Parts: sequence; structure tokens; C-alpha cells
Amino acid sequence: MPSILTPYLGFRDNTKEAMEFYHSVFGGELTMSRYADFGMNEDPSEADKIMHAQLVAPGGLIFMAADTPNSMPFTPGDNYSVSLSGRDVDELTGFWNKLSEGASIFVPLEKAPWGDSFGQLRDRFGVSWMVNIGGSPEEPTTQS
Repeated sequence: MPSILTPYLGFRDNTKEAMEFYHSVFGGELTMSRYADFGMNEDPSEADKIMHAQLVAPGGLIFMAADTPNSMPFTPGDNYSVSLSGRDVDELTGFWNKLSEGASIFVPLEKAPWGDSFGQLRDRFGVSWMVNIGGSPEEPTTQS
């Protein structure tokens, strides 16, 4: 299975509303999970925020989104990342290693609570990347 490049949108508190809207526009299959589903909320008031949403629409349209925790900065217009996901450990680890050169690492590439390997960084050009090894948009095994 090839690695997939996917836009990942960030919202503050309205991911559920936004993704339901996009679902009404594009159709397809929408899956969402909350921070509490994986014990990932540091603030109890954020338990019901969306940790991961994924829309797989007809024609190959795929995108993901999440609510940004209150403890993290959020700037509309700068609220996106690029997600690389798939099952090819060598390929995706190689991408991670190259993207890491001169990058700010936010989450090291390591086993995540949902069972896949996951890492998050901002490259030396200011682009935010997420790498998830183990699942793919066609066969979601991540956070869904």
C-alpha cells in the first residue's frame, strides 16, 4: 500500500461542526473520536473535543481534522498540517528522518496510544507535518 499525503485541519472547539458540514458537502464516510476515547485530554473540560476526525469521500478525497487543545497555540489561517500515513515503515521513517533535519519536534516518532507509530514536527521551512505508521485512510486503524 502506498503512503498517503493528506491535509490535516486544526480547529479550536468546532471540529465536529466543521467536519459534519464538509461531510454534507462532499459525502462519504466520516469518523470522529474524542480525546477522552484515548485518555488524551489533560484538561477534563476538553474530554469531548475531537482528537481525530477523518472524511473519506468519493473520488479519492480524504482529509482529517482535530480540535486544538486550549494549552496549545491556535491561529486561524495557520491551522493546518500535512499528514503522511501508511504501512511502509521504512519509507515513512525515512521521510520522518529527512523532515526532522533542522525541525522542531513536537511529538517524537514512537508508539502512540492508538497502537500506531506517530510523530509531529515543524520543518525548517515552518510547515507542520504528522507521520502515522500503521494505518491508512483507506483502512483506518488510527484514532477512529
